[in-house]
Amino acid sequence: MEENKHVTIYDIAERLNLATSTISRALKDHHTISDKTIKKVKKTAEEMGFVPNTLAAGLRGNKTKTIGVLIPTVTQPFLSSLISGIEITAQKSDYTVIIMQSHDSYYEEVNMAKSLYSNRVSGVICSLAMETRDTAHFQQFSNNNIPLVFVDRVPKDYNTFRVVIDNYTAGYKATKHLIEQGCIRIAHLTAGSEFGNLYNERKRGYIEALKDHNLPIDEELIINLKSVTYEEGVKASNQLFDLDPIPDGLFAPGDIIAVSAVQTAKKRGIKVPDEIAIIGFNNDPISQIIDPNISTITHPAEKMGKAAAEIIIKNLKSQKSDDAKEITFLNTEVLARESSDKKKSLETLLKQ
Repeated sequence: MEENKHVTIYDIAERLNLATSTISRALKDHHTISDKTIKKVKKTAEEMGFVPNTLAAGLRGNKTKTIGVLIPTVTQPFLSSLISGIEITAQKSDYTVIIMQSHDSYYEEVNMAKSLYSNRVSGVICSLAMETRDTAHFQQFSNNNIPLVFVDRVPKDYNTFRVVIDNYTAGYKATKHLIEQGCIRIAHLTAGSEFGNLYNERKRGYIEALKDHNLPIDEELIINLKSVTYEEGVKASNQLFDLDPIPDGLFAPGDIIAVSAVQTAKKRGIKVPDEIAIIGFNNDPISQIIDPNISTITHPAEKMGKAAAEIIIKNLKSQKSDDAKEITFLNTEVLARESSDKKKSLETLLKQ
């Protein structure tokens, strides 16, 4: 069986007995080619199944109409929604999206960034790996006027576009919610390095909320996770539940950690929210599946993805470098559910 091969402009030129340069210009509606020839070339190209090599064309013009997306993983619901927002906006402007995962590894992130650069992407959207301390590997994009947008997990100091939420306010809101439920010994699980500011800002909001309500800051109740995973959440939860007394409130950095805390509490005979009220972050689907439902903070992932892609496309169309700026979404809110509703739980108990 003859092996399938891609139809090229050389094949079309041979069929029509025309120069390859004529075929190339005709396919681009060049003004030097007659309408009659353009129609004939395009009709023949369609009949032969010709598909333009956009990558080769992009390499020649140094533009591939491709946006590179470098994220920790595609398995987290927040990041999946972020990708969805990016793709929706990119497709409207005829851009394709290349997705690469760092798996929270600095080493992988450096390699993926090199790969995106070598593939001549038009722009890059990145959410940093947990291990990242140094962002020198992104300088190759900035030095070559390739728009770069950091989303959610952003570096503290890098002069480029950022799309974030107000993590400080979100952390404050989550902690205040637990205080309003009557919690006075509130634990906080945090993550990431001192380099990144996402978790640091949520922690700062947690601390300020405690201070504003005259509650003590107990370092024993603040645990730094190696990664935002279920397994890490179980380890940290057990560490908290080994304390005497245990905390009566817990602010988790993500819903998967909140879920691990709820399930660990159940295994140890600790009642949620009666003995410990729990609130997560992101409003992932799992937060509404588990019993009790997880209270959480909304996180506009898809909107952030759309905004990041819009920045890339606008920057490419303008052909000029805008001043780097940070876009902050303030519309995070508390979604109060069963896992933190101590007051309702107490009312139900008193009625029995």
